[in-house]
Amino acid sequence: MSGILLLVIAIILFALAYVYYAGWLGKQWGLDVTRETPAHTMYDGVDYVPAKAPVLLGHHFASIAGAGPINGPILAATFGWIPVTLWIILGNIFFGAVHDFGSLLASIRHKGMSIGGIIELNVGTAAKRLFLLFSWLTLVLIIAAFGNIVADTFVSTPQAATSSLLFMPLAVVFGFAIYRRNAPLFLSTIVGVVILFLCVVLGVYMPLHLSKTAWLIILSFYIIAASILPVWILLQPRDYLNSFLLYAMILGGVIGVILYHPTIQMPAITSFKVGSNYLFPMLFITIACGAISGFHSLVASGTTAKQLDKEGDAKVIGYGGMLIEGVLAILATLTAVYLTKENYGALLKGGPVNVFATGLATFMTSFGLDATTGKTFTALAVSAFALTTLDTATRLGRFAFQEFFATAATPSQAEAAEARPVTTVSFLANRYVASIVTVAISVWLAFTSWSVIWPMFGSANQLLAAVALLAVAAWLANAGKNNKMLIFPMIFMFIVTLTALGFLIRDNVARGNYALVFFGALLFILAIILIALAYNVLTGKKKRAGAPV
Repeated sequence: MSGILLLVIAIILFALAYVYYAGWLGKQWGLDVTRETPAHTMYDGVDYVPAKAPVLLGHHFASIAGAGPINGPILAATFGWIPVTLWIILGNIFFGAVHDFGSLLASIRHKGMSIGGIIELNVGTAAKRLFLLFSWLTLVLIIAAFGNIVADTFVSTPQAATSSLLFMPLAVVFGFAIYRRNAPLFLSTIVGVVILFLCVVLGVYMPLHLSKTAWLIILSFYIIAASILPVWILLQPRDYLNSFLLYAMILGGVIGVILYHPTIQMPAITSFKVGSNYLFPMLFITIACGAISGFHSLVASGTTAKQLDKEGDAKVIGYGGMLIEGVLAILATLTAVYLTKENYGALLKGGPVNVFATGLATFMTSFGLDATTGKTFTALAVSAFALTTLDTATRLGRFAFQEFFATAATPSQAEAAEARPVTTVSFLANRYVASIVTVAISVWLAFTSWSVIWPMFGSANQLLAAVALLAVAAWLANAGKNNKMLIFPMIFMFIVTLTALGFLIRDNVARGNYALVFFGALLFILAIILIALAYNVLTGKKKRAGAPV
């Protein structure tokens, strides 16, 4: 099988899905390009700040991409290239992109509320509190997993650490120029991207060597600051500039595959059981963000919806952003499956990022790029994106924590529909307290190996996607709109993830990882209760008033 053919088929199918399926979804859900978005109607200069579509796509894409669509497909390649690529393509088109697009549209129709706020209006207050607890636990796992990955990467590739530190003042200056000095976006982007790549070069020549413990401590202070500062100062401009690294990496990878012409050598299908893992449900859990991710709904409804300039931008940012991630997942798959089984096993000992960086660098040699330079650049880009996921997850964890303790201030559903999504009413709802508590527990877990946390993170993340699909489906049901395109993905993801979570709880009991057993059991119970609470809404037996159309 030709690697080019696989890549071209995937890109064509994604393009057709964007034009026809996403267009149909927009009509079914009533996408209205003339509506004002919460970024304008609720502007506050901190979280609600309108951003131009290219800037917001960069922020959203950099936040959702992370290391997930790279690590997942490479690890799942042990099941064979056919099931991996089928799930990436079909999962992106009919599951992940629908989930992201629906979450973003539902949020802007609910004044930029999180998925928790949407559940409150469409299912009930008890369901909202359960969801906030559910999503906060998932975010703690995400912060722990990605904090571990970033710290490991900085230790193994100290050039990435230097470049990442240099990106931060660059982002602050860029944000100040755009939002306080009204500098033209196009010119500022050119200057910013040139300096960004200079930072990469400086990182290569000035590697910063520190221990993993030191990096975890430094990262914990950084993500607390990033989650508290106004979004335009650091988070948004850094994600936007970083997105050019990923675009360059994807473009280089696509051109490299076309010129290098790799042939797939891994078996099409290996076995239903590989080691102690079964293809069902572990294939879907392992690929994770490469096909569908609940974390995306938190980004879409947590930060992206509050910055959306026009409702029409929701299609390209929500649906289109996920498809770009699908292309990245296909590239990651190719870096694994063009290898022989023996070479794949040898490279995987250095971690999935090692497989990806080595493979992509090999493809890029086809247009003259030195293999060592290509591998260093790829590792830098991957670490930069793991860091953007880390700081965005911390900000979202802060939102969930604040909302959980601010709920008591909302006296009725009708008043909730008119109120701001977050009302600070108590000590625990304070943003500084919420950030510190979230980060402290996450960093404690981060001292565990990422390979131990990753399967639990994958299950929690996919289960969160099922819950987000449930929330959007409940809103559409209450609004009298078609929600059938969400029902099958929701049921399928609940079956997959609850099954996987059961397996993981059993395995962690056997290994004595009781903290993860606790997290897994709590997530399982919360999901079951949420399903029970939403059942009457989804079956039409109960309709809630106050849901926007």
